[in-house]
Amino acid sequence: MRALTRYALAFLVLISGVTLFLGYANKARCTGPEFDQFGRSQPDYKERIDGDVCYSDIQHLWLGRDIDQHVFPYLSGGITEDGQLVGGVVEYPVLSGLLIWAGALFASNDAQFLLGSALVMAPFGLLTAWLLGQLARWRALVWALGPPIVLYAFHNWDLPVVACAVAAVYVLQRGWGRAGPDRPLIDRAVAASVLLGLGFAFKVYPGIFVLPLMLYVLSGGYRGRELPADVAARGSRWDVVGTIKVALAAMVTVVAVNLPFAVLGYEGWLASFEFQGNRFVDVTTNSIWYWGFRPWSNNDNAGFQGAMDVISPAAVLLSFVLACWLGWRRMQRDGTFPWIQVSAAMLCGFLLLHKVHSPQYALWLLPFFVLLRIRWEWIAAYFVADLAIGIGIFRWLYITNQGLPSTIYDGFAPQALMIGVWGRAALLVALFFVFLAARSTVDHEVPPRARRPRRGAAPSMSG
Repeated sequence: MRALTRYALAFLVLISGVTLFLGYANKARCTGPEFDQFGRSQPDYKERIDGDVCYSDIQHLWLGRDIDQHVFPYLSGGITEDGQLVGGVVEYPVLSGLLIWAGALFASNDAQFLLGSALVMAPFGLLTAWLLGQLARWRALVWALGPPIVLYAFHNWDLPVVACAVAAVYVLQRGWGRAGPDRPLIDRAVAASVLLGLGFAFKVYPGIFVLPLMLYVLSGGYRGRELPADVAARGSRWDVVGTIKVALAAMVTVVAVNLPFAVLGYEGWLASFEFQGNRFVDVTTNSIWYWGFRPWSNNDNAGFQGAMDVISPAAVLLSFVLACWLGWRRMQRDGTFPWIQVSAAMLCGFLLLHKVHSPQYALWLLPFFVLLRIRWEWIAAYFVADLAIGIGIFRWLYITNQGLPSTIYDGFAPQALMIGVWGRAALLVALFFVFLAARSTVDHEVPPRARRPRRGAAPSMSG
C-alpha cells in the first residue's frame, strides 16, 4: 500500500485540527461569561455542566486540587483522612500532573485553564492523526473525524497518553531515521517499550501493552524472521534476552519518571495512588459494577466495595490472560504473535471490567479502530452506544439533581443511559474477540529485513 503524500497527511492533520477545535468549543460552552472570586464560571455552573452536556474534568478540577493556586504538583501535598487531595496533588500519574500544572500556568479562571490545557494537549491529538495516517492512510479519518474527539478530547488529559500508545506502534512497525524498519527488531521494540512506559506515566493503560510486545519479541517478530543473528545462529526460536530488554526498558522508564517525585515529595506522590486505590464504585465511575449491582453498589455498602477491590482487578487480569492465550494460539497458526490485536483485546477487558469506566476512555479505544481491519458496522455501533452514554449520563444527572423523575420509565435520558451502558458493555465483549481475529493495517507490510530471502532459500510465490 502506498503511503500518503505529505499534502494528504497535512490535509488529514488539518481535518483533525478542526475536529479538535470543535471538541474545545463543545466544552467551552460551560465557561463564563462571569466568574466568581475563585475563578469559577457563573451563573448556574452546576446546572449548566450537566444540563447543557458540556462538563469537563479540566474545568471542574480548577478548584479543589490547588490548581488555581499554581502549586507545583506532588511535592508538598498529601491525602487527608477523609480522602481529599491537598497541596497540589492530583489523582493522576506524574506526567499528567505536569500537564495540568502547565495548562494552568497563565490561568486565573476555569475558562483560561480549559483553554491553556487545550493548547497544551492539542499537538498530541494532531501527532496522533499524523502517525495513524502514516500507518493506515485514509482509515485514520476514524480518528480525525471520530465523534469521541468532539465529546472527550478536552474532557480530561487523555490525548498525550493516546499519542504515546500510537507512537509505540509506529516505531515498532516503521522505525525512525534513515534506517526506518531496517533497524533491528530489538531496537524498535525497546523504543516502543519506552514510549509505553511514558504512557504509563501519563495514564497507566499503555503499560499493559508491554506484555503482548514482549511476547511478540519472544516469538521472533514478524513470522519469526526478525530474530537477532546470535539467536538464529543457536537455532532457537525464542529471544529470551530481547524479551527481558523490552520489559526492563518499560520499567526503567517508569522508575526514571517517577523517582524524582517520589524522592522530593513522597507523601504527595503516593497520595495519587492511594486516591485511586480507595475510590468507590459509584455513579462517577460509570462501570458495569455500579449499574449492574444497584442498590448494593451504594457507597455505604462496605462489603460490596471491599469485594470490588478484589473482584474487579482479578477479572481484568483474567481477561489479559485470555487475550494473550488466544493470541498465542493464533501465532501457532499464523507464525506471528498479533501484539496489536492482543493489546486491543486487553484494553477491551480493562474497560469492561475495571471499576472505573470514565467517558473519555473511548479515546483509548479509538486508534484500534484505525489500526485493525474490522467491519465498519462495529465502529458505528460503538459510536452510537458511546453517544448514548456520553449524553445520557449528564442529562440523567441533571434531572436527578433537579429532583425530577429519573427512572428508566420516566424519560429518554435514563433510557439512553442504559442503552449506552449495556450496549457499550456488549460491544466490548464482542470486540474482544473481533479484535483478536482481525488483521492489522500493517500486516501486509513485511519489514525490509524480513523480506530478504535467506541464503539458499527459494523465492516465495505466495501473496
